[in-house]
Amino acid sequence: MTDFHRQAARAARVAAFCLGFAACAGQAQTTAAPSGAATPTSPTVIFKPFAEVATYPGRDAPAQAVALNRTQLAAEVSARVASTHADPGERVNKGQVLVRLDPRDYQLALERAQAQRKAAEARLAQADAQLRRTRTLQAQNFVSPEALTQRETDVEVVRADVSVAANAVDLAQRNLDKCVLRAPYDAIVRTRDASAGSLAGAGMVLMTLEDATRVEVSARVAPRDLASLRAAKSVEFVSPAGRSTVRIARVSPAIDDASRTHEVRAAFTGTRAPAGAEGRLAWSDPAPHVPAELVIRRDGSRGGSLLGVFVLRDGAARFVELPAAQEGRPAATDLPLDARVATDGRNSLRDGQKMP
Repeated sequence: MTDFHRQAARAARVAAFCLGFAACAGQAQTTAAPSGAATPTSPTVIFKPFAEVATYPGRDAPAQAVALNRTQLAAEVSARVASTHADPGERVNKGQVLVRLDPRDYQLALERAQAQRKAAEARLAQADAQLRRTRTLQAQNFVSPEALTQRETDVEVVRADVSVAANAVDLAQRNLDKCVLRAPYDAIVRTRDASAGSLAGAGMVLMTLEDATRVEVSARVAPRDLASLRAAKSVEFVSPAGRSTVRIARVSPAIDDASRTHEVRAAFTGTRAPAGAEGRLAWSDPAPHVPAELVIRRDGSRGGSLLGVFVLRDGAARFVELPAAQEGRPAATDLPLDARVATDGRNSLRDGQKMP
């Protein structure tokens, strides 16, 4: 055999070996593939007590701290302003002098009224003496009964003059007292409209005061939130001044035409916010809600779709509709706190599906 034939035979044997090896490898790969492929499995469904997943969403409403009393301190008599004793922003105490008016005209009027009263009292004393003398003479038949009656009438007329004079003294004294204006309660001076030397007419506003101690919160609450507000365990007024605990004092039954809300008045039970502070009335809804992420959508029996949750009942998953639910928001429900609510694997559940 020549060298050429020997090389050709060797090449043929190598080629046959390679083909056989490739066939064996392909068969091995085909056989191993099924053992390594992932088999589909159902997701694990987890049910938890509603008490563990329930949420109590926060509620709030626009509110403002307002003083119960706001007084425009006005002059009751016409006089020139003699002096002022408080400036805007200043805190004043009840009874503190705030404005003094020039009292000289009213002092003179008081002295004149007092003099007129003294004159009337003197005339009354004289009339009483004449009446006593006339009664003595009439008893002795020196004067007629008509003369006695005239003396009695004179006494009553003069006594009425004394009463009028006494009232005039009281009036003059009151006008004199009105020349000194005092704080009607502990207050904060909001504005001062009077200055020394200016003429104050009767009814002219000299200062504006705001109660410094009696401050409430006025909030505008939507009708749908009233029930949760009344049942809330804790209510706070949140403002730039901080957080203050309050209690609901009054709820107006009327609905405001513009905002369609009720006015709610709350009294401070803790640190009092200053009058005029704006903020929010904040509370937590006392009713348990289903978290937004647990609310899912399912087809309804009458068409359309419904929002609700799956709960475990008698070994099966049951779909419970939440009529008031909105996607992306916690939903109110009357589920008992011990109900078991589907949390993980809920998206694959069907109503009535048996659970292992």
